[in-house]
Amino acid sequence: MREMMMMMTWKWVIRVIVVTVISVGIIPLKVKGNTEGDALYTLRRSLSDPDNVLQSWDPTLVNPCTWFHITCNQDNRVTRVDLGNSNLSGHLVPELGKLEHLQYLELYKNNIQGTIPAELGNLKSLISLDLYNNNISGTIPPSLGKLKFLVFLRLNDNRLTGPVPRELTGISSLKVVDVSNNDLCGTIPTSGPFEHIPLNNFENNPRLEGPELLGLASYDTNCS
Repeated sequence: MREMMMMMTWKWVIRVIVVTVISVGIIPLKVKGNTEGDALYTLRRSLSDPDNVLQSWDPTLVNPCTWFHITCNQDNRVTRVDLGNSNLSGHLVPELGKLEHLQYLELYKNNIQGTIPAELGNLKSLISLDLYNNNISGTIPPSLGKLKFLVFLRLNDNRLTGPVPRELTGISSLKVVDVSNNDLCGTIPTSGPFEHIPLNNFENNPRLEGPELLGLASYDTNCS
């Protein structure tokens, strides 16, 4: 009986020590339920970072608002990711679509490869999507047409293919579109915000024709 009581006492002491050590932060625990931090850390794992610009992206912190190159609002929700010209390579991840308060996604002038995730269309607060001067391939996702607050869409100087999605013509807030220096096909949109986009923002796409004549030709001509 005495030995059993001593064993229970030691178990209680050990539990107290463990709880105390964790509570003072000696053993960092990843805070569960931080969707934005998890999404950004997934991006970090998908990128090669020779200059260690992502070194501060510590998944054990309460939220990512103290990480370099991240800006949050007063509610500690991520509103900006500023990683332009950071010598990063790798690919984008669909988890970025979980940053529902994100307004600026700045990843220009890197060596990002792969495709643009369709999940970026879930970024309902996005104002600026800057992915220019990378090595991105695939098509421009039609889901970007859901970004009703988008003002700046700069995808120039990549390896994008396919047509310019007509879903983009429904974004009334869109002021700047640049898709030059890709391999897009079809015709240049002329309706909605595209009425005021300069033609040189579409140049150096050998298979892209236009501007389109509505009703006279399919917008995805030359895409087969």
